[in-house]
Amino acid sequence: MTTAPGDLPLVIRAGAGEAIDAGGIAHLFALTGEQTGGRFGLEEFTLRPATLGARPHVHGSHDEYFVVLSGHLTLSTAGDDVVLAAGDTAAALRGTAHGYRNDSGSDPVRALCMYTPAGYEQYFRDVHAAVAAGEEPTAELLAALRSRYDTTSG
Repeated sequence: MTTAPGDLPLVIRAGAGEAIDAGGIAHLFALTGEQTGGRFGLEEFTLRPATLGARPHVHGSHDEYFVVLSGHLTLSTAGDDVVLAAGDTAAALRGTAHGYRNDSGSDPVRALCMYTPAGYEQYFRDVHAAVAAGEEPTAELLAALRSRYDTTSG
């Protein structure tokens, strides 16, 4: 069940939403900018074992928050790597260099990612569309797509 902003509270049932694969990462967008009037975006993502989620980058116009549901997510920061376990939360505020990966050789990572304001979910749609069109998700392609959303490689 979904309703328009201002009518009733938005309710998204478990497992419902927009599912896409972007660069080998399964994304399930539960709330998007289209649903929240641009205020907030929420997704659950699954990162396979031994998979790079995102190279280091910096957002100029939105904040990004991670909550690990299962597995161990390695968050790369300006000088350190921090391993987040189930229940841990991290905030990548605008201007903060960050990237993430799953260093486990056997266990996937499931995590929530939130964007304020919303809109960055479109980047993942763009990656999905580019790969579906036959493009390789090279660092150069991803940097070009990120630049559309005030995000730079960092």
